[in-house]
Amino acid sequence: VHLVESGGGSVQAGGSLTLSCAASKFLFRRNCMGWFRQAPGKEREGISVIGRDGTVGYDNSVKDRFTISNDYAKATLYLQMDSLRPEDTAMYYCAATDLPCTMDPGAFDDWGQGTQVTVSS
Repeated sequence: VHLVESGGGSVQAGGSLTLSCAASKFLFRRNCMGWFRQAPGKEREGISVIGRDGTVGYDNSVKDRFTISNDYAKATLYLQMDSLRPEDTAMYYCAATDLPCTMDPGAFDDWGQGTQVTVSS
């Protein structure tokens, strides 16, 4: 396993969580890394990406609430999630690709196992 997510859990609406994704140093040199989520009965969706040049992108549903960052020394990707809502409940995955950054999960070819986030109202 090359990507390992952690930090998920259960939280009340309005709360915060920080997800981490530990990667091999090889994977951390990929062109783009991102966070995705999949709720039961729904398709996997991209929520935030970060390029090797530091460019970041967010889906409108999480913009101004979530912050993506990385630590090259630790080869770890983070997702700070604030002001969580019940609709944020999903399995969260990190992924990597050599393609240009995109929110399309189909462009990513290395995936972690996921970490569950549950937000109660």
